[in-house]
Amino acid sequence: MTRWSRFNIVSVVLGFAFLYLPIVLLVIFSFNESKLVTVWAGFSTKWYVSLFNNQGLMDAAWVTIRVALLSATVATVLGTMAALSLVRYTRFRGRMLFSGMVYAPLVMPEVITGLSLLLLFVAVGFDRGFWTVTLAHITLTMCFVAVVVQSRLLSFDRSIEEAALDLGATPLRTFFEVTLPIIAPAVFSGWVLAFTLSLDDLVIASFTSGPGATTLPMKIYSQVRLGVTPEINAACTLLIALVAIGVVIASIVTKQRELQRQRDEQAAFAGR
Repeated sequence: MTRWSRFNIVSVVLGFAFLYLPIVLLVIFSFNESKLVTVWAGFSTKWYVSLFNNQGLMDAAWVTIRVALLSATVATVLGTMAALSLVRYTRFRGRMLFSGMVYAPLVMPEVITGLSLLLLFVAVGFDRGFWTVTLAHITLTMCFVAVVVQSRLLSFDRSIEEAALDLGATPLRTFFEVTLPIIAPAVFSGWVLAFTLSLDDLVIASFTSGPGATTLPMKIYSQVRLGVTPEINAACTLLIALVAIGVVIASIVTKQRELQRQRDEQAAFAGR
């Protein structure tokens, strides 16, 4: 059994403190009575009431949620299809080019992605707004879904599909009733990742947004440049809570699906 040295323990503690202590302080001061974000004056939830009465922040939050839901859903469908193509069809003309195009946003700086999409929308005469931000986020998040789903498909037991086909099921029915339920945890995890990335994006949205399509990160950034207010702390706390709930739900669903898969496999072997 490996024992940690005192240096390793201190390094880990300092590292986690550097990462999470600012977030903890932000959450604490979102309940501050004082308008000064660095002076504690007592517990209060008035800034959350003020946040919900701030029409500008509420409109930006609604735009952000709509963009995140739509872009995550479309990116999950396209990313799953891309992963299936790369895993099931290992030899086809242009596979290397297709693979490179799918994974390019993973390594491409967001500034380059945002600028290229801006030039594209301007060239085709597409007015910037809600749909341009949504298309940009689909482009950004699809590759992450493809990576998550592809990792699950690489360990997928194809004999289960072959058994369904031998019993007379069509390929389409086999996919929806056999393949998709098995890879559902990975698909759902990819959707949560895409939703979180869209919710958090600032750079690409800044390039592709237009009138009436200001996202919450853009709104927060524009206000922070003039000074941090308790309302901003409250808005960030709600974002943290939303992302944390999504991660917990994804973890629970993935764990339950994995346990169910193990029970089904044990029942199948026991029935032989």
